[in-house]
Amino acid sequence: MRRLQLLAVLLALLAAAAAAEPVLRAVTDVPSSASSDGGGGGSDSDALFCDSWMLSVETGNAGPWSAIPARCGDFVRAYMEGERYASDSAVAAADSLAFAAQALASGDGGARPAWVFDVDETLLSNAPYYAVNGWGSQEFNETSFDEWVAVAQAPALPSSLKLYNELQGLGIHIILLTGRSEFQRNATQVNLFFAGYRSWEKLILRYFEEPLYQ
Repeated sequence: MRRLQLLAVLLALLAAAAAAEPVLRAVTDVPSSASSDGGGGGSDSDALFCDSWMLSVETGNAGPWSAIPARCGDFVRAYMEGERYASDSAVAAADSLAFAAQALASGDGGARPAWVFDVDETLLSNAPYYAVNGWGSQEFNETSFDEWVAVAQAPALPSSLKLYNELQGLGIHIILLTGRSEFQRNATQVNLFFAGYRSWEKLILRYFEEPLYQ
């Protein structure tokens, strides 16, 4: 599933499917001053700084952070609304399909394999929510996001929907694993159906008492 993690938004590629948070969701600590204001890189353009900060996040060097640097709001918006995000998504989906086809070809023809998808930022895009909440430049609000989930209108990522259908066409079982809570099961199922997803084998959510990270 490493390929599918590329579908997560620019600044959240480190989330694992089993503990997946919504895109740009806040973590526990406030970023250091070096991470939040660019440290000694004040002479760099915002785009250059934000590109470097993105790399630092992806490699785990940025440490915990609760919001993107203020100067990177436009950078994230341009990525999410531009052609690059759709292209990254399409390439990740194509690579994933090739991997699945190769695995099937090299198998022994026994039991059908299963494929595990995350929900947020893999099958469903929460971009409409973040577009009106600063693209991650604001502290994450659990209540506000839960209200968005309840609306059940997050659109599908087109390349993910295509991959989903192609995997089913290959006879692969689909399992959905999400960090959403159990009380959001109905809204999640309604949203997935609304977005075009059908016939998954199982949807696994987090129970109320389970911590997001263990």
